[in-house]
Amino acid sequence: MAKGSHEIRDAIHVFIRYSSHERRVIDSLPFQRLRSIHQLALSFLVYPGATHKRFEHSLGVMELAGRAFDVVTAQDNVTDVIRKSFPEIGDLQARPYWRTVLRMAALCHDIGHLPFSHAAEKELLPTGWTHERLTKEFILSSEMQEIWKSMTPPLRADDVARLAVGPDKAKELEFTQWHELLSELIVGDAFGVDRIDYLLRDSLHTGVGYGRFDHHRLIDTLRILPQAPLAGPDPSTETPALGVERGGIHSAEALLWARYFMYSQVYFHHVRCIYNIHLRDFLADWLPGGQLPVALEALAEITDDEALAAIRVAAKSPSAKGHEPARRIVKREHFKLLYERQPADVAKNPDAGEAISTAARAEFGADNVRRERYKPKGAPLDFPVGGADGRSASSISISETLQKIPVVNIDYVFIEPTLREKAEVWLAKNRDDILEASAKE
Repeated sequence: MAKGSHEIRDAIHVFIRYSSHERRVIDSLPFQRLRSIHQLALSFLVYPGATHKRFEHSLGVMELAGRAFDVVTAQDNVTDVIRKSFPEIGDLQARPYWRTVLRMAALCHDIGHLPFSHAAEKELLPTGWTHERLTKEFILSSEMQEIWKSMTPPLRADDVARLAVGPDKAKELEFTQWHELLSELIVGDAFGVDRIDYLLRDSLHTGVGYGRFDHHRLIDTLRILPQAPLAGPDPSTETPALGVERGGIHSAEALLWARYFMYSQVYFHHVRCIYNIHLRDFLADWLPGGQLPVALEALAEITDDEALAAIRVAAKSPSAKGHEPARRIVKREHFKLLYERQPADVAKNPDAGEAISTAARAEFGADNVRRERYKPKGAPLDFPVGGADGRSASSISISETLQKIPVVNIDYVFIEPTLREKAEVWLAKNRDDILEASAKE
């Protein structure tokens, strides 16, 4: 007799269990492609253990999504106000449907990722295309539609797509408040299980401790709560949102600190950043037309495996397309860090990195200088925290820790390695003049 459920061992969650329908998605060609997409691009050149793939991350997100759904929809964890706002929670027929949709969406949330994940997405996709749009296209493809329709009850492909990418990335789809809530469980900035899994998984495989936090406690205290009642004591007038019970606030603080440290220490490690730049330079030369394809059949043929093989070939042949960046990757002759953002410099010139990068290009040639910039996005995260009296409070208002989490603000300027010593002497001599002259323009 065929098994109705299956399990697989996992480095983070020990066992991940999944249904036969979920197994069909896992066995599909679009999902199996994720076995060849590195989670952290070329980070294994900096952190040798960072060879993990989008495949196992997606399985982990599915596992956590099921756990989170069970917690936030448990009858003991919802109030009458929440039941009224989300009748699906109490509907014995609707609730299993949405749990299945959520797990499928979590499983497929990264199915449209490009080779090397985020490393080249912004620069090498046609205008208007993102990995989220490609994810939606894969979910709505004929191969995946066949799986959704074969289930009992059949899943609506649009529902899976909505939850997988969220309202900000699928504006052409209509979202109800329920869709938005479930999507937040996967891709939300505060408690999305995508973030929970990648922090834990990336921390493990890079060998750093920054990304670890008590995710069990965090998930157990997740709740659907009225937004903090800033005007009036009646919680029924507030839009419900995903938050935590008061006992989970420390786990939530730990998650957001983990995010800060992983971004500043791992994701934007300066050597990782310059390898991403060399990788983008190679792909721009190697790919037909200098762009990644958006046709699903063509995209399915390009993974990290094909690109890494091409990099090794190009590194050996000076006449090959992309030889120069390929050689730098293979022989570890990457550009060296010349400058990184300093608060004292920013006080003199808010765009100090741009000023130094422009001056360095003029002095040493544009081909010998590269810059990587990451600016903080959005306001500090604020979410409702449930109190013993049934009312919610703003997380920012009750947590001094959340008020003090810094923003990640990265600005690097790199130089060709043979010019490094000369460039360092030049920068030490001219830094103040460069910053002051640029600030006056």
